[in-house]
Amino acid sequence: MVTVPEVQMTPDLKLATVYVMPLGGKDGDEIVEAFERNKRFLRGEIGRRVELRYAPDLTFRLDTSFDEAARIDALLRSPDVKKDL
Repeated sequence: MVTVPEVQMTPDLKLATVYVMPLGGKDGDEIVEAFERNKRFLRGEIGRRVELRYAPDLTFRLDTSFDEAARIDALLRSPDVKKDL
């Protein structure tokens, strides 16, 4: 199972950066590699299902926003920050 929390498109809609995160956060690099290997098929499916003049070129990246949110949450709960509040 894979979550796609965000897709960023260029203004001309020709390039799409797809952020993916495997459930549990394990084997992220392998998941991104699998998507990269199959991006030609995925681009074809997007072209058939979405009404655009051109199907966008796809780039896949591992989503790190959940890790960043957890890091910020841990910082906010640290004793040093709590004493300032």
